[in-house]
Amino acid sequence: MIAVSLLPRTTDEALLALSAVSREADIAEVRLDAMGEFDLRRLLASPPCPLILTFRPRRDGGLYDGPEDRRLAVLRDAARLGATYVDVEHDALAALGDVPPAKVVVSYHDFAGTPADLGSIHARLARTGAAVVKVAVMARHILDTVAVLRVLKAATVPTIALSMGPRGVLTRVLAPKFGGLLTYASLEERNEAGPGQIPLRQMRDLYRVHRIGRGTRVYGVIADPVGHSLSPRIHNAAFAEVGLDAVYLPLWVEGDPAAFVRAMREFEVDGYSVTIPHKQAVMAAADELEPLARRIGAVNTLLRRPDGRLFATNTDWTAGLASIEAVVGEGWLRGKRALVLGAGGVGRAMAFGLLQRGADVTLADVDGARADALAAEVGAAVCPLGAVASAACDLLLNCTPIGMHPNTDATPPARGLLRPGLVVYDAVYNPLQTRLLHEAREAGCRTVAGIDHFVRQAVEQFELWTGRPAPVETMHHVVVEALGA
Repeated sequence: MIAVSLLPRTTDEALLALSAVSREADIAEVRLDAMGEFDLRRLLASPPCPLILTFRPRRDGGLYDGPEDRRLAVLRDAARLGATYVDVEHDALAALGDVPPAKVVVSYHDFAGTPADLGSIHARLARTGAAVVKVAVMARHILDTVAVLRVLKAATVPTIALSMGPRGVLTRVLAPKFGGLLTYASLEERNEAGPGQIPLRQMRDLYRVHRIGRGTRVYGVIADPVGHSLSPRIHNAAFAEVGLDAVYLPLWVEGDPAAFVRAMREFEVDGYSVTIPHKQAVMAAADELEPLARRIGAVNTLLRRPDGRLFATNTDWTAGLASIEAVVGEGWLRGKRALVLGAGGVGRAMAFGLLQRGADVTLADVDGARADALAAEVGAAVCPLGAVASAACDLLLNCTPIGMHPNTDATPPARGLLRPGLVVYDAVYNPLQTRLLHEAREAGCRTVAGIDHFVRQAVEQFELWTGRPAPVETMHHVVVEALGA
C-alpha cells in the first residue's frame, strides 16, 4: 500500500487534499499536529479512503507541543469516530490504552541516526500487542538501510520500516518486496511530512510501487551524488515497456561502493549500473570480471548470476565506440590520432577501446600522475593539460564531467583545437548540447553527443540483465524528454 502523508492546516484543506489523493493512494495519513484547527467529526464522517490519524508531539519530530492528555484524548476520539489507524509513539502507547475499533500503529522515530539494536527495538515493540509496528530512522549512510531491510524481512507482525533522508530511498520503494505493510509518499515535490519522502506520482509512475512484490527484480545505479542521474527514468521506462517485473533505484553511495554491494548480497539485488566516482573501486565486490574490463580497470555494470556470483563488465567502451562509428563509419579510427581528456573510468574505457580499433591515443588529465599511469598501462602518449589546445589530433574526446549540469558554462581547455574536419566526442549527456559541442559545431567539427553513448550503454546493460531486446526508442525518448529537448 502507498500512504500519502498530509499536513493540512484546516479541516477544509484536509478534506480537499483527501479528495485529491484518494484516486491514487491506498490510504492517507492526516497529521493533526500540523492543523491550526480540526473537526474530527467532519474529517471522519465519510472519508474517501482509509485514514491514519497522527498527532505527533514535537519530541518525536512533530509539531504539537501542548498538553499530553489532550493529545491522547484526541487520538481516542479519532479512533471512536472511525479512523482506520491511530499512530502513537512507543512511550505513549500504555497511556493511550485500547482504542477499538481503530488499529494502533506504535511508532519509534530516530531523527539522528540508525540505532545499532534496531532489530531488538522492533522486537520489543512487536511484543506490545499493537496492530502495527513502525520504525522510522535516519540514514546517515546508505549502509544504514541494511538494518531496516533486515527488520522488514524478519518481521512476523505487520510492520512499517523505513530509512529517512535521501539515502533511504531504497527502503521506501522496496518496502512491499520485503513485506512492509505500507510505504509513505508525499503529495507534492515539496515535502514537509518526512525527510526523504518520494512524491506520489514518482512512486506510482516511475517506480510502479503498486506492482512490486516478493518476486520483483531489483536494479540500481551506484553514484555519489546520484540525484542528477537519468538512469532510473530510462531503465524503469524500459522495464514497463516490455512488461518486466523489475524496479531500478538511485543509490547514493558515499565512500566504498564495494562495501555496499557486499552488504546488499543478502537481498539478492540483480544488477547495478556504476558511475562517477565508483567505476574502479566497485570492482573489489565482483566474483568474476570480464577480461577486457579487468584490463581496463573500471566497470560500469554488475550482474548477479543465477548462482549468486557477481559478474562485472564495462559497456562504456563498446557504447562509446559505437556512437563514434555511427558518425565516422566503421574502420575510420584505425591510424587516427585520438586525444582523450580524462583518465578516470570513462577515459580508461575509451582509451582501451580506441587502441583496440587501431587508433593512436594521447591522454591528458588534471591529475598528471593518473594520466601517466594509464598511459604506461596501455601504451599511450601523455599531453600536459596546459598543452591540450595545441595538440595534434583527429578525434577529441571529453571523458571528464566538465560541462555537466549544473556547471554548463564550463568546457575543457580545447578551444584552440577546434577546426573543420575534427571529430569531437563529449561523454557528458546533461545537457544534450554542451558548450564544447556547441563550439565544435560552430567551428565546423563533426560531433558525437553524450546522449547516444548514454543510451547505447544503457541498452547493453538492459539486454545483459534481462536477456531481452531493449526498447531502444523508448529509452532514447525518455532521456530526451527528461532533458527538455
